Amino acid sequence: MYFLLILLAFNQTHAQDIQLALLKYSGGGDWYANPTSLPNLIKFCNQNLKTNLSSEIATVEAGSIDLFNYPFVHVTGHGNIIFSPGEAENLRKYLIAGGFLHISDNYGLDEYIRREMKKVFPGIDFVELPFNHPIYHQHYNFPDGLPKIHKHDDKDPQGLGIIYEGRLVCFYDYECDLGDGWEAADVHHDSPEKRREALKMGANIIQFVFEQ
Repeated sequence: MYFLLILLAFNQTHAQDIQLALLKYSGGGDWYANPTSLPNLIKFCNQNLKTNLSSEIATVEAGSIDLFNYPFVHVTGHGNIIFSPGEAENLRKYLIAGGFLHISDNYGLDEYIRREMKKVFPGIDFVELPFNHPIYHQHYNFPDGLPKIHKHDDKDPQGLGIIYEGRLVCFYDYECDLGDGWEAADVHHDSPEKRREALKMGANIIQFVFEQ
């Protein structure tokens, strides 16, 4: 299908027109949080992975047919998120067709995103990925898994995944907050080292998505 052809084109040529997308959702949560995150991640990937991702970020709703135009969709926020039955079904079809969902808990999203992803894949739970998973060993090596970017509840960071028929279709960074780490330096005042850790891990996710 067309979506899979887009993926093939990216792998072969790194086509300039490939866009990443931010998921707009209902429920009152701030889906628009971290506005500088994806632009900074794209800039980092284009400089360090030699990708040619578009600097224009798309905004897409879970129920839209346009979802299938974007091989990578990012979700973030602090609060409630609700998928209607139609949105959950469309998101499921997108992920089964080859799409990829990255969720970054901006603190407060966890209970809601877990609930809503059960609508998308009722029979599949998030599982913690082992530290030897390829997503941690792309261009950059993270032998201990996700870096800890923000304190939140001071728990160890976890890289959680939804695996459908042997393929990782969703990666969820929990107690980590990669999205905040990708933000401009003057937003959260993270150290240069922390921001670079976050961007390197983000670059690994991007590389994994387009090469798995």
